[in-house]
Amino acid sequence: MFGLIGHLTSLEHAQAVAKELGYPEYADQGLDFWCSAPPQIVDTIKVTSVTGQTIEGRYVESCFLPEMLAARRIKAATRKVINAMAHAQKHGINITALGGFSSIIFENFHLEQIRQVRNVILDFKRFTTGNTHTAYIICRQVEQASQQLEIDLSKATVAVCGATGDIGSAVCRWLNERTEVADLLLIARNQERLQALQDELGRGKIMDLIEALPQADIIVWVASMPRGVEIDPASLKHPCLLIDGGYPKNLATKIQHPQVHVLNGGIVEHSLDIDWKIMSIVNMNVPARQLFACFAESMLLEFEKWHTNFSWGRNRITSEKMEQIGEVSVKHGFRPLLLEPSGGRS
Repeated sequence: MFGLIGHLTSLEHAQAVAKELGYPEYADQGLDFWCSAPPQIVDTIKVTSVTGQTIEGRYVESCFLPEMLAARRIKAATRKVINAMAHAQKHGINITALGGFSSIIFENFHLEQIRQVRNVILDFKRFTTGNTHTAYIICRQVEQASQQLEIDLSKATVAVCGATGDIGSAVCRWLNERTEVADLLLIARNQERLQALQDELGRGKIMDLIEALPQADIIVWVASMPRGVEIDPASLKHPCLLIDGGYPKNLATKIQHPQVHVLNGGIVEHSLDIDWKIMSIVNMNVPARQLFACFAESMLLEFEKWHTNFSWGRNRITSEKMEQIGEVSVKHGFRPLLLEPSGGRS
C-alpha cells in the first residue's frame, strides 16, 4: 500500500475543504486550532496501471498550513510532518510520499533526528520525497515544451531559479548531462552552494534573478518567490517558456503575456483509472487526469515493490536515478504535462 502526505494551500482553503469533506468542527477554526489538529486519513485510493496492475493507497492530510511558517510557528509545522509520517506508518503503509512543503520542512529542520513519535519508531525507508520523479518530469517538460515552442535547446539559455535545491540541482545535472542546452544560468541565495554546483557541473553562470531572467529562453522555477520581487513579462524573451515547479502554482496568474508560456511544472498527465477525490481538493486543474509527480513516485514504487526511500536527503539525485524512475513512469502510463496545443498556459 502507498501513501501520500499532503496539505492545503492556506487557512481559507483548509476551512473550505474541511466543510466539503464533512469536518464541520474544522471549518470555522483559526490557525491556532490547525496548529493542534492531528493528521487524518481522508481518502482511500485505487490506481490501475496501463499494465493492468492495481494498487491501493491512502491520502494523509497533515493539517499543515503555509501560514504556520509565515507566523514562525516552526514547532507546529515540524510536528505536523512528523506526526503525519507516524500516522502513515502506524496504518501499515509501505511507501509514503512527502508532498508539498512536507519534504522541505523535513530537510530544512533536520527531522531525521526525530526517530520516535509516541509509540512509533519511524522507519525512514518507508518514505520518499518524490523529488527524483518531479525532477525527471520537469526535465522532460523542458525538452518537450521547448519543441512545442520551436526553441532549439542547442541554442537556448536555461535559467534555473533555486538551482541548489534538491530538485533544482537534479534538473541542472540532467540538462548538463543529457541535453545539448547551450547555456545554464544558476540562481539561488546561497553563494557557497552555487559555487559548489558550478564546480560539479563544470559550467553554468552564477547570476542574480533580475540579471538572469531577461537572458533566458527557458526559466525553470523551483524556488519560493522572494518577497517584493515582481517579474515584468515585457522584460523576458519572447517567446519564453516558464516552468513553474513551485507549490502552490501561482506564476501563471502573476505573469501574463501572449509570448510568455507558463507551464505547471512537476505535474504528470495520465489516462489511468484512479479512484480518488483528493486531486480536486488540492486544486489540480484536471483532477481526473493530472497529479503531482511526487505523489506519482510513491505509486510507482508500490507498483514495482521498491519499498525504499528512493528520493531522500539533499542533492543526492543522479541522472541515472532520474532515468530509472522515468522508465517505470512511462511503463505505468504517466507522461509530462505539456502546453495546450494553442501554446497557451497549462
